[in-house]
Amino acid sequence: MPELRKDPIIGRWVIISTERSRRPIDFAVSHGKSSTKSCPFCEGNERKTPPEIFAFRSPHSYPNESGWQVRVVPNKFPALRIEGDMEKVGVGMYDKMNGIGAHEVIIETPDHDKRMHEYSVDCMTKVFEAYKIRLQDLKQDMRFKYILLFKNEGELAGASLSHSHSQLIALPITPKRVCEELAGAQEYFQYKDRCVYCDIIREEQNQRVRIVYENAGFIAFCPFASRFPFEIWVMPKRHYADFENITPEEIPVLADMMINTLGKLSVALNNPQYNFMLRTGPVRWMRSGYWTTIDQDFHWHIEIMPRLTRLAGFEWGTGFYINPTVPEEAARYLQEVVL
Repeated sequence: MPELRKDPIIGRWVIISTERSRRPIDFAVSHGKSSTKSCPFCEGNERKTPPEIFAFRSPHSYPNESGWQVRVVPNKFPALRIEGDMEKVGVGMYDKMNGIGAHEVIIETPDHDKRMHEYSVDCMTKVFEAYKIRLQDLKQDMRFKYILLFKNEGELAGASLSHSHSQLIALPITPKRVCEELAGAQEYFQYKDRCVYCDIIREEQNQRVRIVYENAGFIAFCPFASRFPFEIWVMPKRHYADFENITPEEIPVLADMMINTLGKLSVALNNPQYNFMLRTGPVRWMRSGYWTTIDQDFHWHIEIMPRLTRLAGFEWGTGFYINPTVPEEAARYLQEVVL
């Protein structure tokens, strides 16, 4: 019998279609190799990108030359541009503004063929340190209200280049989807005087049927109302709203968490294409009364979504998602993967 499950944060309902149940082998896809000669993200091709904003480099190496471990550059074809003013105007009943923001690429490794689950803890640590540094810097710009860090792994997930990288987009507005999650977390806190994400962590630790991997500081699990097959959320056990407040001691623990979680997905699903988003608190010091309770009710996390199914008319027309893999079964498959 199919089930309807409700997301406890934003109240979204999901259909868990047990009659269409699909297992890892049903999602197998083939993967091709790409050339390194023309790849602008490969070491030695630094002049093919805009000048770097930040990099972790070997001693005595120079900006925009080889010798880097992680490199951050502006996107060559940005969705938004950092120069200028917003200039909000009305056009009849409609509103518009200039496309002001920031769009950066985090080139995670000089190795063209290495995937994120294959990184060393040191390499992954540097990637998350770069995330933290860029968030801290961009949150000083008063034009920005929200910064999204995300990764598109594979062509189906939206990646135009196969060299492993992630992206950052700073926005002059808080996206509607983010507002819904913030409002849901705030409503839960006002009703129960507890963080909904902390309650979810406690519930997953009590039930232990959806946990994928757990270490000293973080937990990965398939959400109760998973939208997609093998969807995974990664959360810090310590409550705090903003990713950039992660401590130097926590970053290697997060690195271990992501290597193991993505490694399990890779083995179970034969290197699936996926997206992940880092959900962190919005920029909120710019004016009083703007999301003033976030430090109490929001909890940063990472959402990992393998691209195994496609959205169709029902999903677009209703906002419902149909998930053909029961989250408890997905978690069990992933728990059993030995790396």
